[in-house]
Amino acid sequence: MLLNDKLQVNPDMTSLNGKVAIVTGASAPQGIGRAIALRLAGEGAAVVVADIEGSIETDGKSRLKADLLAQLVSEIQASGGRARAAKMDVTSVEDIEICVANAVAEFGRLDILVNNAGSLAGSDNFLSTTPGQWELSFHVNILGPMMLSQAVIPEMRKVGGGRIINIGSTGSLGAEAGFGAYTTMKHGLVGLTKTLAAEFGSDGILCNTVCPGYIATDMHNAANVRLAGENGISVEDMKRRRYASVTVKAAGLPEDVANAVAYLAGPQSNYVTGINLPVAGGVPFGI
Repeated sequence: MLLNDKLQVNPDMTSLNGKVAIVTGASAPQGIGRAIALRLAGEGAAVVVADIEGSIETDGKSRLKADLLAQLVSEIQASGGRARAAKMDVTSVEDIEICVANAVAEFGRLDILVNNAGSLAGSDNFLSTTPGQWELSFHVNILGPMMLSQAVIPEMRKVGGGRIINIGSTGSLGAEAGFGAYTTMKHGLVGLTKTLAAEFGSDGILCNTVCPGYIATDMHNAANVRLAGENGISVEDMKRRRYASVTVKAAGLPEDVANAVAYLAGPQSNYVTGINLPVAGGVPFGI
């Protein structure tokens, strides 16, 4: 099913009918979280789209994340889907508990958690990064998914199982210079995935990591600009340099990642847990 950034409910592809999902980090207009939410809703799931308060720069202007989430909810509902927005800082136990409780109160159950929210804090020259940047990276990229998983597993047990899908990176599998804290934490996220898969498989709860490579998102585009400036080259030259190690020589789309998430959330993956699934257009440098 090709989304083209729009929700298309296909009656022949609604494998998630009756399921309820939470997707974190879902506000960015050109983001992986938004694409995942649209795809899961298109498969029939009710979707809670969550993000931290604040604003994001898009198309040269600042927009509130709350407004972007509301727009996403309206789009899903206009196409016959079910959705609600939630303010959630993944480092806040209170926000997490409120989000999970409201999701269950409105939709009656919880089946799928997509830990997509992430931070590039500490993505800099290794010697320039501070302990505070490393701490922030840990709190968002590892502690947040851990606390969310702790909150949703009891609800998943009530319905006989569920899916936890962590959004890692090819930085979960290898390394690229200039992303020290981010790479370290994304490696740790793989450890969390394998721990959850080992401990809760007998409850019917499957946990996997999707590892995007170079995906044309707002965050990725900002990284290209930063690296270009640091290297004294144009953004286009930076792209060519980075994508040279990718077999298809180009960045992927958020929808490519959403396709992998839909597979791991659906019945086609009933015997798949504890894996790292690269969505990377080939094998990038460092893996």
